[in-house]
Amino acid sequence: MRFSSRIIGSGSVLPVVRKENKDFWNNSFYDNTNNKLAKSNDMITAKFEEVSGIFERRVAEEGINASHLGAQAAQAAIESSGIDPETLDYLIVAHNFGDVNSGSIQSDILPNLAAKVKQELGIKNSRCVAYDILFGCPSWIQAFIQAEYYIKSGDAKRIMVVGADTVSRMTDPHDIDGMLFADGAGAVILESFESTEQDPKGVLSHLTVSDCVGEAEYLKMGSSLKPEVEGIYIRMYGKGVFRYAVTKVPMAMNECLEKAGLKLEDVDKFVIHQANVKMNKIILKRLYELNGYEDYPEEMMPLVVQNLGNSSAATVPTVLDLILKGQMGDHSISKGDVVVFASVGAGMHANCIVYKHP
Repeated sequence: MRFSSRIIGSGSVLPVVRKENKDFWNNSFYDNTNNKLAKSNDMITAKFEEVSGIFERRVAEEGINASHLGAQAAQAAIESSGIDPETLDYLIVAHNFGDVNSGSIQSDILPNLAAKVKQELGIKNSRCVAYDILFGCPSWIQAFIQAEYYIKSGDAKRIMVVGADTVSRMTDPHDIDGMLFADGAGAVILESFESTEQDPKGVLSHLTVSDCVGEAEYLKMGSSLKPEVEGIYIRMYGKGVFRYAVTKVPMAMNECLEKAGLKLEDVDKFVIHQANVKMNKIILKRLYELNGYEDYPEEMMPLVVQNLGNSSAATVPTVLDLILKGQMGDHSISKGDVVVFASVGAGMHANCIVYKHP
């Protein structure tokens, strides 16, 4: 017998504010040499939509921070699982910037977000260890992997893994790339169970890679593109991020399936971090090409980035919850299904989990 993790509850929060591309028409956009772009904003946003596929994103309303969203998603996961939250051994919150108040770019991570979420949930058990993980957009999957280690070792029985971010508040209003980012939160509760070697279930394998020499420059903090604006914001070398993602993520997923002793044909669903539609489609197409196919079946990968934007650490658990709650059209995850989780982001990092739903 072996201990593994199974998902017994999930929750997510979609912020109520919808921000369309036309809502950026009052911005002034600059290029990487700090010169104002000559094109009109409607032309700029039209091109952005053509390239990214994003026409709308969700952003947190004033007064709502990442920890609030995380607590809401966590509460929804508790309710869907039916457990007593006092029985949690760990509460791990994955994020990038902590709490950032509306109209500010000041990050607040004291106390850490996990402590704030635990406080909002009213969990008094001092043995429920609350800590954060910072690992770029792949933070939630990496937290899931850490939780699997705790459970596999026998050290923990139940763990809450939350992904929460308000990345839209750390974007430069003068940078076109800022339109990619959004806010949100998702959470799952993992529980230990015994899985047989003959018929393994739960987490079958996982893989993480970190490339941090030149790649560390692809996503970082930097000055506004508009020279007279103070503060530091997300800076992205888009071509580098794109190239890294469409190379490393297919390779990681392929290797992770090999570690699990499975073939591509065994997979029922891919839940992949979403930064833009084109990138996701190329990632999956390249995975299938590695396995001798010319293309991939579109129904294998649900997409939400078009109208939700890139909510960073919150994206993968949000998509997962929407599927489990029957809110993603024909997409579903049933008993015995094999699901591949994958992500990529600042570091640069890429990671993957192969999971068989018990």
